[in-house]
Amino acid sequence: MSQVTVTGMVLTAMPIGEYDKRLVILTKERGKITAFAKGARRQNSALLACSQPFTFGEFTVYEGKSSYNMVAANVHNYFVELREDLERIYYGFYFCEFCEYFTKENMDGTDVLKLLYQSLRALTRKTIPLELIRYVFELKLMTINGEAPQVFECVKCKTEDAYYFSSISGGLVCDTCRRTCSDIIRVSGSTIYTMQYIVTSSIEKLYTFTVADEVLKELRNCIKRYIKCYVDKEFKSLEVLEKL
Repeated sequence: MSQVTVTGMVLTAMPIGEYDKRLVILTKERGKITAFAKGARRQNSALLACSQPFTFGEFTVYEGKSSYNMVAANVHNYFVELREDLERIYYGFYFCEFCEYFTKENMDGTDVLKLLYQSLRALTRKTIPLELIRYVFELKLMTINGEAPQVFECVKCKTEDAYYFSSISGGLVCDTCRRTCSDIIRVSGSTIYTMQYIVTSSIEKLYTFTVADEVLKELRNCIKRYIKCYVDKEFKSLEVLEKL
C-alpha cells in the first residue's frame, strides 16, 4: 500500500466493530473516498478528534484496493461552533449529505470542497439567514456539477424575456412558452438576478448578500421543486431539519 496525503473534509463517520470508524472524506485531489480509522473510538486514540464530521485538514492515508486507512491528520478547522446550535449542525449535516450524493471517487473535488468549506463558515457567522445559505449552497453545487437550471433565458425559445420558472422544463420560460408547461411559478426580476448571481459568482463571494422575504420565498419555491424533480434521494438530515 502507498501512503498519500490529501486535503479534505470528513462528510460522515460511522462506527465499525468495537473501536474503529468508517469515514467518507471529500478530498481536493481524489474526490470522495472511503477511509477506515482504526482505533478511532478509543478515548486515547490520536484519531479520535479528527474522525468527526466537519473536520477539515490534511489526512495521511494508506491506499488499498477499494478503500483507504487513515493514519494521521493535520486539522485546520473542526467547526466546533456548529455543535453549539441544533439547527446549524443539521444544516451542516445536510450540506455534507448533499456533497456525498453529488461527488464520486477520482474526480477533481476542489470546487465542491471549497463550496462546502465556505458554506459551513457562513453557518457559523450568523449574519445571513440559514435558509438563504441553504439555497445558495444547493444551487451552486448543482452549477458546479453541471446540473443547474437555466436562469438566463427561456429554455424553449431562448428569449431573455422570461419570468416564469418550470422545474420540469429545466429553468426559465417566457410568457408564450409557459402555456406548454404544467408546473409554472411566476418569479420576479430580483429573484432571477439572485439566481444568476449565485450561478456566476466565485465561491468566495457567494455569502455576501441577503434578500427580501419575497425573494427568499420565490427561491424556496424554485430550488426545492427543482431538486425534487431531479435529485432522486431523501436526505435524512433534511427530514430532521425541516421538523425543527
